[in-house]
Amino acid sequence: MAESVESENEMGFLTGIFYEMFFNPINLFLVGVISFLAYKIFRNTTQSTTAKAAPVEPTLPRLRRDFTVQELKQYDGNQPDGRILVAVNGNVYDVTKGKRFYGPGGPYAAFGGRDASRGLATFSVTSNDNNEYDDLSDLNTMEMDSVREWEMQFKERYIFVGKLLKPGEQPTNYSDEDEEGPSDKSSEKPKDE
Repeated sequence: MAESVESENEMGFLTGIFYEMFFNPINLFLVGVISFLAYKIFRNTTQSTTAKAAPVEPTLPRLRRDFTVQELKQYDGNQPDGRILVAVNGNVYDVTKGKRFYGPGGPYAAFGGRDASRGLATFSVTSNDNNEYDDLSDLNTMEMDSVREWEMQFKERYIFVGKLLKPGEQPTNYSDEDEEGPSDKSSEKPKDE
């Protein structure tokens, strides 16, 4: 008999909790809020795992050559392979991995396929539509220092492709042996130092 009274008390207790939860307007509201938040948390975790599983873009073959200003303009990210090249202080870098910055629609898209040196020196993100080589000879010392700092950042982050050719300059013949790293030979220190 004690067991039947105990089971009735348990049933009454659980029923009381159920009635208190679903028939009290404040508790009903709180159950709804908790359910909504649990749904949002579950939905966000499933979306983030789906986003991580997105296909990785194929890597482009390494490009190793020198460019004229006109040839460089072809690599602004609008071509089928999406490659983006930017020249800084006479060196050309493959910035394709930074396409969200330098690609079409990015904040620095004006630099894609262009010599960005003058824009970086003057802190101006405008397109350099000049079809001639810019020797930067009219920049002051502070602006040239800024270009050199930007060049160091590009050397650290992006792959060196080649040089931006001056008018009449012949392209360098890069061999497979030059596949050492993102920097070029001009950045190596002389053995005397």
